[in-house]
Amino acid sequence: MNSTSFTENLDFNDTKIVTQVLLETSFSKEIRILFKKGQVMKEHNAPFPIIVHILEGEIAFGVEGKIHDLKKGAILTLEGNIPHDLTAKADSIVRLTLSKQDTADRVKDVVAES
Repeated sequence: MNSTSFTENLDFNDTKIVTQVLLETSFSKEIRILFKKGQVMKEHNAPFPIIVHILEGEIAFGVEGKIHDLKKGAILTLEGNIPHDLTAKADSIVRLTLSKQDTADRVKDVVAES
């Protein structure tokens, strides 16, 4: 058994989005993404399906040109290879579930290029 918290030991950064793999299982990677209000993760796509869960805050989640306002508690799934982007409307904690076949480094690269 592994255990951790998505809401403890938060280290928001005023100049960049913060990502951290908190858990890795036999089938997924659980990543915490910390956004300060106004930070943007530019349009990108994941090669496999993802799950996005807003644990705190509010995110404008763009999918193929349409914006979805996601507030605390919202959760969504997105199939692979669908272009999407995220903009923090408030300081936010986002849980991203990736397929085990996907890489956390890909997420870090998207953040670095945003």
